Amino acid sequence: MNRRKLGTLEVSAIGLGCMSMTPIYGDPDPQEAIATIHRAAELGIDLIDTSDAYGGGKNEELVGRALKGIRDKVIVATKFGNLHGGAVDGRPGFVMEACEKSLKRLGIETIDLYYIHRVDTEVPIEETVGAMAKLKEQGKIRFLGISEASPKTLRRAHAAHPMSALQTEYSLWTRDAEDELFDTCAALGIGYVAYSPLGRGMLTGAISGEASLAANDRRRQHPRFQAEHLERNVTLIATLKELAAKENCTPAQLALAWDLSRRPFIVPIPGTSHRKWLEQNAAAAALRPAPESLAALDRAFPHGAASGPRYPAAQLQRVGV
Repeated sequence: MNRRKLGTLEVSAIGLGCMSMTPIYGDPDPQEAIATIHRAAELGIDLIDTSDAYGGGKNEELVGRALKGIRDKVIVATKFGNLHGGAVDGRPGFVMEACEKSLKRLGIETIDLYYIHRVDTEVPIEETVGAMAKLKEQGKIRFLGISEASPKTLRRAHAAHPMSALQTEYSLWTRDAEDELFDTCAALGIGYVAYSPLGRGMLTGAISGEASLAANDRRRQHPRFQAEHLERNVTLIATLKELAAKENCTPAQLALAWDLSRRPFIVPIPGTSHRKWLEQNAAAAALRPAPESLAALDRAFPHGAASGPRYPAAQLQRVGV
């Protein structure tokens, strides 16, 4: 597995997002999810990403069970501050409390990469980061990160204490980061962890309509997976499938290879709870698509190509602030 840098933290070029290992896109098998984390370590995928917001802490607990016996082989990343019901909490006292709870659920002594999951606009970012810096001094976290921050907030956070990574959505159908965030990360020496690099499954080519989603699949609440938006977005995938066939790979692998080609500090973290999909994703790190294929993808998925906003209205208010 190729390696990349998030600031000074070296990680696998592709990580593993764990959100879907607890019920969100249906009901995953916990044992298969744990086996998937173990397989990731075997393949050299060492960036394991979770959050205290996923499943109300249940996701961290599952990851914690999976870590037994492989802790020294992985880099554990988790997040705080994204509360149930849409609230955000970046108060210093809460940061300390949240970290203690995450450590307990994960069953570890130190979190390798700890993120502000959402920025609390009522608390100066310097105060939130200051609390994280204290956690680092105490040996409870190793590296600091921030998620869904604007360039301005990212600069302020980095000035308070170096940020190793910014985690924000990025894929063929969500290219907002190209406007300013990538240049900001490059200038500051911050890595970019791309979540939902497969468009919440759309870029795998497996979603053909609403019938492709389970009744309790949270994507049904996202505009891009609803009614006319979904119909339009499904049509975008035809070119991706054609180009993937030419490159002798899957649409998901080509989408990940495209992500990796954009900047050397981008680390996509596709999520899955199945070993077979993990193995396919891992293989994307070694792909070298023809420049013509990458250029064709650029044309097929221009900025704003996806129909509908990437989050419901309430959640959109809490991203990029």
